[in-house]
Amino acid sequence: MKERDTKGVVDSPMRAGLLVPSSNTVMEVDLYRNLPEHIHLHTARMYLEETTRKAEERMMEDFAPEAAASVKTTNPHFVVFGCTSAGSLGGHKYDQEICRRLSEITGVPTIGVFSSVREALRRVKAHSLGVITPYVDDLTNSIRKGLEEDGFEVVAIHGMGIDVNFEIAMVPPKEIAAFSADKLKGVRADTIFMSCTNFRSMEALPLLKEQLEPPIVTSNTATLEAILAMAKQILPGQPELAQG
Repeated sequence: MKERDTKGVVDSPMRAGLLVPSSNTVMEVDLYRNLPEHIHLHTARMYLEETTRKAEERMMEDFAPEAAASVKTTNPHFVVFGCTSAGSLGGHKYDQEICRRLSEITGVPTIGVFSSVREALRRVKAHSLGVITPYVDDLTNSIRKGLEEDGFEVVAIHGMGIDVNFEIAMVPPKEIAAFSADKLKGVRADTIFMSCTNFRSMEALPLLKEQLEPPIVTSNTATLEAILAMAKQILPGQPELAQG
């Protein structure tokens, strides 16, 4: 009988619940590719097709509580609320309120993407921001407002105007990099923020770094950092996140 390969088997994995818009096809992939092997991801989906304020408000009201109750059955150690723009709809503290409500359902801590971005920007000592989003103007302006309420100066912000969430994920990394370079080259920002968990900006990072000098924070890189910090808080001594 062939001997079973047990390399990489984790005896006691940490379980992270992920609440993600149903049409998001990027965030899970980014997390799976980059999380250390001891953190296992378990996903529940919140119905969303249009990337508009109305659709996201409906997602939060009608589908997020159901998704939280569903992912609770995996007995997660913590949960991630995986939508940047929805977390900004009510100002910079709204993401924290969403997380509080979801934690009441799941009984465990909740990480919000918009809050994770705030902390990531502070870690790199960001003051002035150049921001790229895939969104329509309303959601792009919501991101601006939330960042400015957090004390950051948004010196430039540009959206691609996409209002169908699935189509956001179809924008190739090369197109993301080209759009960003066109809009932000010459802008006097000390940090770049790429918004949206369904945007392939994490894959575009090598190209972005070739064309833009400031440090770059994306929704998914910020969330990865927050997940690892939460894991260390719950179980100190966990392995570091692999750098790629």
